[in-house]
Amino acid sequence: MVTLQDVADKAGVSPATVSRVVRGEGKVGDKCRAHVKKIIKKMGYRPNTNARALASNKTEIVGIIVPNISSPFFGALAIGAEEAAYKAKYKVLMGNTHNDPKIEQDLIDSFLEQGCQNIILHSKFTDDKTLIKWAKEIKGLVLVNRFIPEIASRCIWLDNVSGGRQIAEYLVNKGHEKFAVIMSHLKISDPIDRIVGIRQALATKGLELPEENIIYNNAGMEAGEKAVYELLDREIDFTALICFNDSVGIGAINALFERGYNVPNDVSVVGFDDIIIANVCRPKLTTMKYPIGKMAMYATNLSMQLTNNSEQDESKTHLFMPTLTERLSVQ
Repeated sequence: MVTLQDVADKAGVSPATVSRVVRGEGKVGDKCRAHVKKIIKKMGYRPNTNARALASNKTEIVGIIVPNISSPFFGALAIGAEEAAYKAKYKVLMGNTHNDPKIEQDLIDSFLEQGCQNIILHSKFTDDKTLIKWAKEIKGLVLVNRFIPEIASRCIWLDNVSGGRQIAEYLVNKGHEKFAVIMSHLKISDPIDRIVGIRQALATKGLELPEENIIYNNAGMEAGEKAVYELLDREIDFTALICFNDSVGIGAINALFERGYNVPNDVSVVGFDDIIIANVCRPKLTTMKYPIGKMAMYATNLSMQLTNNSEQDESKTHLFMPTLTERLSVQ
């Protein structure tokens, strides 16, 4: 195996110079840098990252833990974190929890065993006490889409109350007064907060959202279809339908057309997240943009600042806002 010393001997420079070229740090002349890079490529030298980690007491790895990377939403999260990591020349580890706290713990342990202190975690089902404990033990742990007051400076989260309120205000301004909602059945803050926001906006106009007009279900297209069939079979009267996410919204649109309703002429539909399929379905889906990619990039940069001993304001919080993306599913 080619060593750093071999490259230094061949290039006629010191090992320290080769090291600086490999790391992309320190003062090395352009001509010398190009010469060393040419030798590195010719000899097929690969840096020993484990040795570098031992020397610096730091492993330049970002660990990304999400429920399911095959989901467009969590895929966007992973890509955002990955882009920020690669830009900083960090390697990436990836893990899927399937919303299982036990798997989450196993992944955390595995990443730590590999020297990873930069962990970007999307966790909805691990309890607050455990997450607070991890934040104390893991220097670069940052939570995405979760807010815990005790570790607010490590949390990157979205104002879901504002998201629900913006949707309802938009639909009311379009002339709608009869609403139905399809929300996730999971006992997490997102659907609860969005319903709070919806009801806040409706109350200002003297309108209500009856509990029987809310269907709690899974978060996929099939769930959206089933929820619409249930609403129609129960003869719930609505002209505007607010959905937990875009997949639910697209499933809902399919079911409405199946039952002879036109979207948006008969029923207007709004989703949440603004994943790629929202812009290619028919009609194109009006939705709240969840900037999850930007949030993940921000979280990764924050994590690296924490492990690089940058001074942090513990009183600072990191709240992002959703914004309306208007398309063709609302009239």
